[in-house]
Amino acid sequence: MIVDFQHHYTPRELLKAGSSISAQLDKDGNPTYLLNPLLADLDSHVRMMDKAGIDIAVLSCASGFDQPALDTCRFINDKMRQAERDYPGRFIGLAHVPALDSKTGIKELERCAKDLGFPGVVIASELQGKPLDAPELYPLWEAVSKLGLYVFVHPLPRVINWDRMNADDLGRMVGWEFSLMVGALRMINGGVLDRFPGLTVQFAHFAGGIGRYLGRIRGFSQREMWGTAALERHGRRPLKPYDHYINERLYYDCAGWVGPNNAAAWGVEWIRFGLREVALRQIVFATDYPQAVREDHEVKEYIDAVHGLGTEGAAILANVERLLPRLAETA
Repeated sequence: MIVDFQHHYTPRELLKAGSSISAQLDKDGNPTYLLNPLLADLDSHVRMMDKAGIDIAVLSCASGFDQPALDTCRFINDKMRQAERDYPGRFIGLAHVPALDSKTGIKELERCAKDLGFPGVVIASELQGKPLDAPELYPLWEAVSKLGLYVFVHPLPRVINWDRMNADDLGRMVGWEFSLMVGALRMINGGVLDRFPGLTVQFAHFAGGIGRYLGRIRGFSQREMWGTAALERHGRRPLKPYDHYINERLYYDCAGWVGPNNAAAWGVEWIRFGLREVALRQIVFATDYPQAVREDHEVKEYIDAVHGLGTEGAAILANVERLLPRLAETA
């Protein structure tokens, strides 16, 4: 069974897109998200899945990644549940909650887990200017752990606050990946994973390729050597070595490359890098459809290429129950 752990859906009522693809811009004219009509076209999603060989797709909605309005979150969640009903066995919804509002956010999270049957919750790598190790998020982490859910962290749907990102679409190209990496490291250094040992977290895009920086991460964790041991914000250390958190606590999806053309080659090259960086058992399969890749044949070529990786590719495709232990019941 092949499960796509990063598959995007936006209800038509929330999608400000015309009949063609365009870029959503922020107030400074920087691209922040792709407005793709396919986002709302679940018939096309299923058609692609049938052609490519994807059995189930886990749905998330960009309008809810960092959404403070409870009504919008509830609307998205109800639409996710409707998608599950309309296409039995093909989609699994994730909860979208006002994460920084502990009272309403946890109540909606409980509704999604108990009434709607969602197995996880999706949030952005930054939330209204707050990092993932912010104390305001502790109630959410505790509730997620108690409910037995997992957290899917997607890049923030806007440009990070650095002026040099205001050209060349750098905000989406590299800024999103940087934000994922920073989010993962702050959860580690800030003690979130130590404080909540039952917390399960899936970072998109190999957490921005965090494994490629392990040499620097390990080195700068020697606080005395770099003069930061006595600094409150810069001298923080997790209880265990970084490799424990990166290769045993965090999960990663293999999306993050972008098409079109050479979908198989580019996608597998991205995965090969990831396989050298993080533990194989922590990687789940994902396409980022219909954003990074959107043509049916490209998705099929990508999956065929993953199969072509042999035992490693088979393991990635099989790492389903790591995040969905009750898959038969959920689907």
